[in-house]
Amino acid sequence: MRLIRIVLALLVLGVGVLWSLQGLGLVHGSFMTGQRQWLYIGLVTMLIGLVGLRWANRSRV
Repeated sequence: MRLIRIVLALLVLGVGVLWSLQGLGLVHGSFMTGQRQWLYIGLVTMLIGLVGLRWANRSRV
C-alpha cells in the first residue's frame, strides 16, 4: 500500500512540474503554454505531491 501512495504522489508531483513548465512557456504544444495561471496551478499541484510523498513515507501501514 505504501508503494502505491508513493507512486501516486510522484505522479501528482510530475504533473505539477509539467504544468509549471508549460506555464513558463518552456514546454510547447498545449493550450497551457505561456499561460501564467498554469505556473501557479502547477506550483500548488507540486506542493500537494510533496505533501503526499511526505505522508506516504511517514505512514507505517
